[in-house]
Amino acid sequence: MRKINSNQFLSIKAKQRMVLTSFLAILTCCLLSPAVAKAQKLNDQIDRLITSVISSPQGPGGAFMVARKGQVLYQKAFGKANIELGVDLTPENVFQLGSMTKQFTAVAVLLLEQQGKLKVSEPISKYIPDYPAGDKITIHHLLTHTSGIKDFTKMKALASIAQKEMTPKMMVDFFKDEALEFAPGERFEYNNSGYVLLGYLIEIVSGERYADFIQHHIFDQLGMNHSYYASDRQIIKNRAYGYQKKDDIYVNKTVINFSVPFASGSLMSTLADLLKWQNALSQNKLLNAAETKRAFSHYTLNNGAI
Repeated sequence: MRKINSNQFLSIKAKQRMVLTSFLAILTCCLLSPAVAKAQKLNDQIDRLITSVISSPQGPGGAFMVARKGQVLYQKAFGKANIELGVDLTPENVFQLGSMTKQFTAVAVLLLEQQGKLKVSEPISKYIPDYPAGDKITIHHLLTHTSGIKDFTKMKALASIAQKEMTPKMMVDFFKDEALEFAPGERFEYNNSGYVLLGYLIEIVSGERYADFIQHHIFDQLGMNHSYYASDRQIIKNRAYGYQKKDDIYVNKTVINFSVPFASGSLMSTLADLLKWQNALSQNKLLNAAETKRAFSHYTLNNGAI
């Protein structure tokens, strides 16, 4: 889901975007200039940037890591993993990834292409024959947020299913009859529905549940032992709890059943596991060089615009 609570890795608030920009500028300077690359100075600079946003150790915070060439230069946590119990965050805490889930879904699709089980150029009607305009919408359109499908997070009816247990097909049926907002490939517009559809396609093509496919083909392969398909019922050691700000106080996050965001936003992980993920992408441990290049390529729209 696109909504990010205050206890996740990064915030989209304007102030935090400014801090992140400053952080990257300082980090680049430190890494490129030997005179200022001493670890302690780098740590102090990063600390100051983070604490300028997370000013109270008694409130929700975040866990942060900086790595270079696969090696950790900095990792630290600030704030509380559970405010009510007064439990401090640590770098080992497990966080909801929100829309970072989409990275894993996209790579799962490319793994299936690598195995010869699908082609991203194919229309989704090949796998879901009754999907409206499915002959015009390709898997590639879903991957690149250019399908024109209505984003279910913008639908007023979302509140009616937000806390229900939904199957992938039920989620697809929830939004599939909405009119396209633009012709497939006409423009880019960030879209959660497309990634729910991709999760459903992964299940159809692989014969595995999405959660099982991600577990078996990504988490297990990379030794990501502290990454999960999210659950409110499962006991997850070191889980960090989510909060959101209402007026001037923090409240517990709004409960949304994880089957609703599904393949668009329902994974959980840790800093260390995400570093394994980044290294795997950089070193072609999951995807071969050709598929990796496809994953990180720029594409043009039907009208030629980027």
